[in-house]
Amino acid sequence: MTVNKMIRAIALDLGSTSIKAGLLDQDGALHNIVSRPVPPLSADDGRYESDALEYAETAELVLADCLSQADKKPPLGLCSQRSSFLIWERASGKPLTPLISWQDTRGASSCDALRHAEPLINQLTGLRLRPYYFAPKLRSVLLEHPEWLERLERGELLVGTLDTFLIWRWTSGKYFITDASMAARTLLMDIRQQQWSPVLRDLFGIPRSILPQIQPSAGMSIRLDNGLILQASLGDQSAALIASVAADGTEALVNLGTGGFVIRYQQNAETTQDGYLRTLVYRDSLAHIAIEGTLNSIAAALASYPVDACRTEDFATENIFCLAEPSGLGAPYFRNDIGLMYSQPVQHLTPHQIATLLLEAIIFRVARILEDFHKTAAIERIYLAGGLSGLTCLQQGIASCAPCDVHRLRQKESSLQGVALLAAGMGHASQREAEKIIVSFEAARLREKYRRWKDWLDKLLYIAQAK
Repeated sequence: MTVNKMIRAIALDLGSTSIKAGLLDQDGALHNIVSRPVPPLSADDGRYESDALEYAETAELVLADCLSQADKKPPLGLCSQRSSFLIWERASGKPLTPLISWQDTRGASSCDALRHAEPLINQLTGLRLRPYYFAPKLRSVLLEHPEWLERLERGELLVGTLDTFLIWRWTSGKYFITDASMAARTLLMDIRQQQWSPVLRDLFGIPRSILPQIQPSAGMSIRLDNGLILQASLGDQSAALIASVAADGTEALVNLGTGGFVIRYQQNAETTQDGYLRTLVYRDSLAHIAIEGTLNSIAAALASYPVDACRTEDFATENIFCLAEPSGLGAPYFRNDIGLMYSQPVQHLTPHQIATLLLEAIIFRVARILEDFHKTAAIERIYLAGGLSGLTCLQQGIASCAPCDVHRLRQKESSLQGVALLAAGMGHASQREAEKIIVSFEAARLREKYRRWKDWLDKLLYIAQAK
């Protein structure tokens, strides 16, 4: 059914589990959302791959279905899963490789080989040396297939992230580009210069000639073969941030899903905080930078336990501290040797009690990151998003320990909405729907345990550092 309100933009979200498109009206609301699952992902010994051509064709079907519900061709906003990439033939446009997922870990050997350069990589990119980024995976692929590098340098083959491939495909090869937010997650871009870094390219053995041109994320004005004008393109997390919080640095977003992250814009782009990631959210006439803390694999930690049955009154009833990141502590600690653990044995506890401890650990990690951010520049509001944010216990616990008011976002499809807002030239969070979390239990006991948890974690980190 065609939308009656004036359409300001159409958005396409190239996700890891589904591909979605939607129409944005003049009020900043999404309508007529079309969704299809992505092609099956195969997993084998750390290699995560899917059919790149089938993915592209599915994206085209989703976009066409959504566009058929509009009475004109509005500007397009594109957001993409970050770090998924492929190599394809220039002449035929056919993929040479599968779509290699961001989840793929074949870049681990490259990370091991370049560990000595990690401080330099962090300084230039704002990120840590990890295998899920584009550069380590591409380095490993090209070491396996040196003949591909020769063909890339001759221009017979092309390589790029998903956005680069689709824009090239949808312009009959006229544009071989990526935007600054996607380039910033490759480990090849200098975050201050927003250009490919010669130092990083040399480290990873990736020639400049095989990389796409870096473009601003907004105001692109690229005409596609289907008649749409691509106005904005950026990474999916960046798009979600645009939809969720103000850009003035007074708000923070806490996303709790498969993993978790806490992120806020920085008013001073040069400000750094030890251990935290610096993220280039998007670039228009300016580079918009955010600072980010991360929690690893929290959904996996909770998967075997009855978290839905946990109650706030169960918090802080056990004098046991916990960390709930089975794949290692994320930012700002980045400790692979410290993962899921408890301060005391838990064999005598019920699954319900262990679930409560795990939830406490997530609450405390989020609160610690927010506290660090708040010390640097005051946060006025915090917004919760992601599937796990629906747990009342997590909402209440974070609101109890956070340094300011906490709200839960009710909106869905934040990535779609954010990139649509950017394509339409509309303001950040202009259609944000949220409810304030009112703490409805006696939280003093939980806050006291949070204080003691911080002391426990600091001692744990000190001992680990000394080893």
